[in-house]
Formats: sequence, C-alpha cells, structure tokens
Amino acid sequence: MHLQPRPHNWWEFTPKNSTQTKRGLLQPRVLGVSLASGWEPSGGEQVAHTCEFASLDTRLARLSLVKLNILQVKLDKSAGPFGRALRFAFYDWTRDMPADRRWLTMLGLLIQLGALVLALYARGSKPFMFLSLVIYMGGLCLLNGMLTSEFVRKIQLEADQIAAEKIQRTLHPQKLQDLPGYRVETFYKPLRGVGGDYFDVIELSNGRTLFALADVSGKGMPAALLAANIQALVRSISNIVSDPEGLAKQVNNHLCRYTPPERFATAVFAVLSPETGELRYVNAGQNPPILSAPHRTTLLESTGMPLGLVPQAVFQSQTVVIPPTGKLLLFTDGLTDGIAGENPEESICEAIARPESTISNLQTLLSPKFNDDDITMLLLTRLVPE
Repeated sequence: MHLQPRPHNWWEFTPKNSTQTKRGLLQPRVLGVSLASGWEPSGGEQVAHTCEFASLDTRLARLSLVKLNILQVKLDKSAGPFGRALRFAFYDWTRDMPADRRWLTMLGLLIQLGALVLALYARGSKPFMFLSLVIYMGGLCLLNGMLTSEFVRKIQLEADQIAAEKIQRTLHPQKLQDLPGYRVETFYKPLRGVGGDYFDVIELSNGRTLFALADVSGKGMPAALLAANIQALVRSISNIVSDPEGLAKQVNNHLCRYTPPERFATAVFAVLSPETGELRYVNAGQNPPILSAPHRTTLLESTGMPLGLVPQAVFQSQTVVIPPTGKLLLFTDGLTDGIAGENPEESICEAIARPESTISNLQTLLSPKFNDDDITMLLLTRLVPE
C-alpha cells in the first residue's frame, strides 16, 4: 500500500497490485486526505502533518491485514475436492463452535475411531468386542451431546438474526415522502439476513432534502450494528449540521472515537435544493455516484477519505445541477460486483441513460453468480415540469 500525491494537496490510496483485484476483494478507489487550505510546509506544521500521515499509514496497515485474511479464505476455497473433503470432515462443520465444544466434539470422534480400531484387533474376543462397543457408545454420546448443544445454539442465533432483520427493515425508509418535481426509487438487498449498507432520505428544515448512503466494512451483524449507529447519528444531527461536509466530519470523528480501527465506512451525503436542482455533495470514498443528463454522464468522484480512518479528517464538497430529465444514482459496490463483464460501470451508465429507465432496469443487470455483497441503490429522477 502506498500514498500517491495528487494535485491540489490531495492524496490517493491504492493497493500495490490494484490490477489483480477481483470481485469481492479490495477495490482500488480514491481515499482523499486533504491538507489544510493554504498550508505551506514549514517547521512544526510539517511535523504535525507528518504524524497525521503516520497515523493514517498505521490504520491502513491494519486494514491490509483484514484484506489479506479475506484473500486467504478465498484461496482456501479454491482447494481440490480431496482437500475440501478433509477440511469439511475435520474443520468446517465445527468452526463456528466455541473452542471447548469443538475440542470435545473432536474427542468424541477420536474415541469412536479408537473403539473401531480396538474392535479390529479384538479378533472375535467377546470381552474386547464388548469393551470396544462401550467405548464407541461413549464417544457417540459425547459427539451427539455436543452437536445437540450446537444445534440449540444455532436455533437461538437464527431467532436473533430474524429479529435483527425485522428491526433493520424498520430502520430503512419504508415509504419515501413525495418530493415535488422528482421521483425517488430505492433498492436494498443484503447478502445475509442483515447487512452493512445504509440509505436514507431526510427532509431538512430549510426546504432542502438530504440523501445519504453508506457502506460499512464487513458483512452480517457487526456491519449492521455500525450501519444503524451511523443512521441514528445522521438523523439526529442532520437538522443541526445540514451541510454535507459538516455531516461527514461529525460521523468520521464519531467512528474514529467509538469503533475499532479495522471498522470504517464509505459514504455519500448529498443535499438537494429541489427548486433549482442544485446538489451539494461529499463523497467519502464511496463508488462515484452517476449523474446522467441528456448527452452527458458525470461521475461524482471522491472528495474525501472513508469515515472512521483518521480523526479530524477534512472533507470538501462539490456542487452539480440535476437538469430536467436528469438522473442521479447512488449505489454501493455490491451493484458493480454483481454485474458480469469487465466494465460494470459502463453497463450502469447505459442503463440509466435510457429515457424511461427505472431502478427495475438496473436490477436486471445483476447476476446471481456474482452476488457476494450487500446491494443498495437510490435513483433520483428530476421530472419535466408540466
């Protein structure tokens, strides 16, 4: 991993072997770290910023370990049939057990194996055959006890998962408020029962509308908890800090303070002025939203780094205008990962450029073969005034 200088005092972080990244692994994207406006390298300020980048490098190094672990799991799954059979026989079916139960389960298997070996060497001797039978039944009872205990634990976890899924569904907007002159469509599909994607549409007190979308690192319950945390924070401060750069700063500082270093989130905060179509946004390391206008398509590139990596990071906002018939698509990387082909972004741009396209047209691009992440889309279309 390395930091590459960019114009206007921005930095770009990419993996060293970015050309070798595949679906589901680390995606190269801009992670902006802005230096203070007008900063000139001199004396103590230079030392302070050097320390800031050292802190960034440390957190990115920790993230690299997480990504390498993901890569290792995918490499293990590529083993041959014999290797996968051995792994299932001695590891896969017990890997979710607590350590003590896993060892007791293995002990039950070994006891049964020992009993079978004893029966082979008994050569018809009734005492040894009876002893091997007793030993085998003891191992079988131990194994069945551990498996029954794990079965009960899994049922309890499944009940908790179902409850969490219902709660997360209530946290996402079920029915969006009408936005005169616009059509808002959303799509959310977690990979598991719950997911780490978050989206929201919030009406602000000044007549503007906030569109928020975030993608938390990881999957499942841990990611869903952090996504709910971000949602609660955004809803609580959006009418106090309504500018997108202020929102990004507040969420970033909160995550840096209260979450582990390996947990972070990419996000987009966009504030729309409905009358003029003006959109002011911050892209914190998220997939570039796509603004489709007649005869022109614009990618809203990153203007800051992901949330939760560096305390007091600086975020910059950009402004664009959504023209009549124009469309804005916010999405997480699950959409691009779920589309076949070498250039999924091009397929997305072509799909939303069609005059009558809706979010249903985008869903038809998804291939179940490549679906290995949460998928979230928010499509905003500005209607032609009557």
